[in-house]
Amino acid sequence: LDHLPESMQATVRSRLRKAYQEADAAKALKALQKLAAELERDYPQAANSLREGLDETLTVYRLGLSGTLRRSLATTNPLESVNSQFRTHAQNVKRWTNGMQVLRWLASASLFLEDKFHRLEGYRDLLQLQAALRSREAPQAIAK
Repeated sequence: LDHLPESMQATVRSRLRKAYQEADAAKALKALQKLAAELERDYPQAANSLREGLDETLTVYRLGLSGTLRRSLATTNPLESVNSQFRTHAQNVKRWTNGMQVLRWLASASLFLEDKFHRLEGYRDLLQLQAALRSREAPQAIAK
């Protein structure tokens, strides 16, 4: 949306929401590809941004997740929130001596920030996610 003029953002946002609300991953993919194709000529950066990671954004749909957990995992907001908290916690470190120091600092920050983390919305459906991942894993293991 940042690659579009303000006059188009509401329309494109609406079409994105509609596509991501599709129950079927194939239909969602088709709608998003169509939107990217329409944006290509006048707004190639917006089209490229939409296409970037398109398959990955639809992974939760292909897993057959539903409801709140699907919405939670379909966005990068939880990860961005955690990264922001880590960044804030580590902003006073001016010089990292090595990679092990970074790992120790992250572990320390994780313990410090643990109380500030929010429970993932839809966490009650994590068993559904686990079963979906296992069912995807099984055919690949047999093929090897």
